[in-house]
Amino acid sequence: MNFGAEIPFVNHLGFTLERFDGGESTLGYSPSPEHLNSFLVTHGGAIMTLLDVTMATSARSVQKDMGVVTIEMKTSFMRPAPGDGSKLTGKGRLIHRTATLAFTEATLYDAQGQACAHATGTFKYVKRLPVGPKSAQSLNLPGNSISTD
Repeated sequence: MNFGAEIPFVNHLGFTLERFDGGESTLGYSPSPEHLNSFLVTHGGAIMTLLDVTMATSARSVQKDMGVVTIEMKTSFMRPAPGDGSKLTGKGRLIHRTATLAFTEATLYDAQGQACAHATGTFKYVKRLPVGPKSAQSLNLPGNSISTD
C-alpha cells in the first residue's frame, strides 16, 4: 500500500502501510538494531515517528488528495517496545475533523498485542504542492515553506 507521498525518513525506518481508509490507519514496523536505545528497546523517537505517521495517515484517509502537517502531539509511553526485531503495529483513528483540522489518536502495540505507547495529535490539512527538480514549488528552494496559517 502507498502512503501517497514520498517520505524519505519513513522509508528509512521501514514503515509499511496496512490500512488507510475511513478515518483509520494501521502501520507495521520492525525496528532494526540502529533504531534501539541504550537499553536495547525501540528508541522513543522511532516510536513517536510511527505514532505521528499513523495519526497523519488516519487524518488523510478521508481525503487522500490533501496533505497534513502536525500541529501538536502528546505521547505517553506505557511499556518498552521490544527491540528484538519483532513487529510493532500502530493503529490510528480520526476522532474529529473540521474543514482545516484533524484530531486523532494512535496506539502502538507489540507482537503480543500489548499497548506500548499512545498518542493524540492535531493536524492541519494542507494542499499538496508539486515538488521535484522541475517544479516551481520545490521544497528544496530557499525561502519555500509549508504555511500552517
